[in-house]
Amino acid sequence: MAVTDTINSTLRKVPAWAIYVAGFLYAAWYFYLGLTGGLGVEPINTLERKYGLTAIQLIIAGLAVTPLRRWANINLMKFRRAIGVTAFFFVLAHFCVWALLDVQTLARVWADILKRPYITIGMGAFLLLIPLAATSNNLSVRKLGPKWRQLHKLVYPAAILAAIHFIWLVKGFPWEPFIYAGIIAVLLALRLVPKKRRQPAPRRATT
Repeated sequence: MAVTDTINSTLRKVPAWAIYVAGFLYAAWYFYLGLTGGLGVEPINTLERKYGLTAIQLIIAGLAVTPLRRWANINLMKFRRAIGVTAFFFVLAHFCVWALLDVQTLARVWADILKRPYITIGMGAFLLLIPLAATSNNLSVRKLGPKWRQLHKLVYPAAILAAIHFIWLVKGFPWEPFIYAGIIAVLLALRLVPKKRRQPAPRRATT
């Protein structure tokens, strides 16, 4: 208990906006590397994949918030919105690098979405995340009420589609995308496991 208390006490001192700043600087740094030859002979492809990998890592981080609070008593709730919005930022960056720098024409973008299943699935994940990003603000929470929580459960199918997209994207059978898919499966499955309630301590008999 003392360890989790220390962790939670430390986390309370960290502002949520730091995640936005770190995400933007991270994305900008890799974009700079792409412009200056720091990403190898295929900078567009490397940048596209780096943004996509960061996006799925942040989606996993967002999914981990509830299980960590529920099973480990580590409270990251104040960061969940920032993690989610930053994840969408990297999904959008991943899409823009692919569409604007790699494919470059709207006709080819549309053709790839229709003809390449892994792109179709990835686009499905992207579309599911758009309403979540658009409603990640206090005004939407107030206006939607209980429907807000239901709407944001779209992150579950979006995460599954993102994992399938990653697996299908990588040629052969490397371990990395399957590890990410397994983590997502575990984090979603934990939401189905009922947590045992603590039994109240027996009352002492009085005389």
